[in-house]
Amino acid sequence: MSFADNDFLRQLPKAELHLHLEGSLEPELLFQLAERNGVQLPYANVEALRAAYQFSNLQDFLDIYYQGAGVLQTEQDFYDLTWAYLERCAADGVVHVEPFFDPQTHTERGIAIATQLKGISRALADGQAQLGISSRLILSFLRHLSEDEAIATLQEALPLREHFVAVGLDSAEHGNPPEGFVRVFDMAREQGLQAVAHAGEEGPADYIWQALDLLRVIRIDHGVRCVEDPVLVERLIAEQTPLTVCPLSNTKLKVFAQMQDHNILQLLDQGVKVTINSDDPAYFGGYMLANFVAVRDALDMTREQAIALARNSITASMLPEVEQAVWLAKLDEAA
Repeated sequence: MSFADNDFLRQLPKAELHLHLEGSLEPELLFQLAERNGVQLPYANVEALRAAYQFSNLQDFLDIYYQGAGVLQTEQDFYDLTWAYLERCAADGVVHVEPFFDPQTHTERGIAIATQLKGISRALADGQAQLGISSRLILSFLRHLSEDEAIATLQEALPLREHFVAVGLDSAEHGNPPEGFVRVFDMAREQGLQAVAHAGEEGPADYIWQALDLLRVIRIDHGVRCVEDPVLVERLIAEQTPLTVCPLSNTKLKVFAQMQDHNILQLLDQGVKVTINSDDPAYFGGYMLANFVAVRDALDMTREQAIALARNSITASMLPEVEQAVWLAKLDEAA
């Protein structure tokens, strides 16, 4: 039996492991930053911008996503972006975040990685101090750009290594397989950085194999197309490799035609370590709680499944086990 208690879902301690900070840029803040920085927008007002958030595929979304990111120019802009996201996390019962940022989106506009990292990190520190939300930051490479450009980005970021703990791989999957980024991921690992990668969203199940075997990732971001390869599913179960699934994103971008078609609970019940995340919530219609509610309403998620998804998010995080234990105890109480 499903349940209708949003407060129960809100109060579950949850970790968000798949969130692009640039994708949390709400139209209201986007307009504020545009005015602050003298950036002309091709939209008359917030309502016109929201109306433009209609996508038929990933590339349509990315076009407007990169355009919106153009208002982010100063350290304070990156702080304000991150802080606004953390406030929404606090309202949704998110206790730990491992967000991505895309430095190449900004360096190509002349915004130094140091500017980005200092603003983001200052907000994350305030999130810990003022909201009790812990964090680990992930630097993501844009896969539609070359590996040499990714290497240059990593080298520019390494002097600020204390601000991030892992590297990731995002942007359009089509024609940009993980195998094209082996060198830069090896370099990152030599610096003690963990690795994650987007795979199996619009790309095939083979991209998940590549991310696991060639990039040696600890998590797969998305990964819902694993079901096209039963052997892969068995491996994910056996190795308990987490999938950071984004239900509202998947339906907005037509990975699934409608939420009722989503496979997240099927995977959960099979024993795959799936988690719920919001991806680019300003563009896809909701933050963490909204994603939990959407899955519950469309797929008759039970309280037990909700707790299992929250538990997976904690144990799939990069938090030390002693810190995980605090939140897992609270989930035991909820059960």
